[in-house]
Amino acid sequence: MNSQLRRAISAAVLGSLALSALVGCGEDTKSGSDSKTVTLVTHDSFAASKAVLKEFTKETGYKVRVQAGGDAGAAVNQAILSKGHPQGDVFFGVDNTLLSRTLDNDLFSPYPAKGLDKVPAALQLDRAEHRVTPVDFGDICVNYDRKYFADKKLSPPRTLDDLTKPAYKNLLVTENAATSSPGLGFLLATAAKYGDDGWQGYWKKLRANGVEVVDGWEQAYYDRFSGSAGGGKGDRPLVVSYASSPPAEVADAKTKPAQAPTGVATGTCFRQVEFAGLLNGAGNTKGGKALLDFLLSKRFQEDVPLNMYVNPVREDAKLPELFTRYGARIADSATLAPQKIAKNREPWVKTWSSLVL
Repeated sequence: MNSQLRRAISAAVLGSLALSALVGCGEDTKSGSDSKTVTLVTHDSFAASKAVLKEFTKETGYKVRVQAGGDAGAAVNQAILSKGHPQGDVFFGVDNTLLSRTLDNDLFSPYPAKGLDKVPAALQLDRAEHRVTPVDFGDICVNYDRKYFADKKLSPPRTLDDLTKPAYKNLLVTENAATSSPGLGFLLATAAKYGDDGWQGYWKKLRANGVEVVDGWEQAYYDRFSGSAGGGKGDRPLVVSYASSPPAEVADAKTKPAQAPTGVATGTCFRQVEFAGLLNGAGNTKGGKALLDFLLSKRFQEDVPLNMYVNPVREDAKLPELFTRYGARIADSATLAPQKIAKNREPWVKTWSSLVL
């Protein structure tokens, strides 16, 4: 989940990342039942503090080998292709938009990780069988350029309905739902809001109001959006991004401003939840279970925000000041059941493409 944002902001948190690291790099990395290495298969944007992974090793005796495999979609596809003979022990990075694919392909062995009692039921999307464990969540939302709206003495939009109003004509840029995770998330937000029979009509209104579509997040945020510190040369003061984008905007600032230069339209959001699971056929199931427990531990959960710019799933995990001061907490983010997404994703994207592109 949110891989493009994480890549874009990685420079801001580079000092604390352990992406390249196999903790204990250079040792034999083959997993086995008696191995002291546990292999985490994931996407390129997984990140954790080196000290936290060392703490896991100290507590359990297992060293973590991180095996990244492209973006989230590519990593999921590879896991499906290698099912039964997995590349590692635990998979991390499937979100609710792709979850049904992994469950339908029987990728994971059930395991109720320790700490689930601290996770809201709404985030436990496989609660009956525990084939996957929720690890983090985030929200895809429309972001706005505060300076633009202040200069124009115009209130920024708050809801999806607002975006179709004449006051916001030719102001929004979004990503292609067929090629971009946030683009797809924004499409799903409209499907959740307006239903099977209403979202197409909404997009017709949005198109008539001058929405611009680009291929991916980086192009939308850095080239077309006017409020990005890393770009800011575009003429669109509204962009589909993340609720965590404002904290990322100020993360590198030596003197922190009173507020981030960007804001979040809180009534436009779609919730993404990322999961981990014990891979069927894992060579080191004991180590894999220990790693799942650790991913839900308070120590790891509190490490998540500043490394991956997402929220921890544990209710008792403390958020860093950067998030509490500049982030937007979305109380009513749109959601859809993974089964409904799986059933409708391809036809919805096809219909969206014919309507908008």
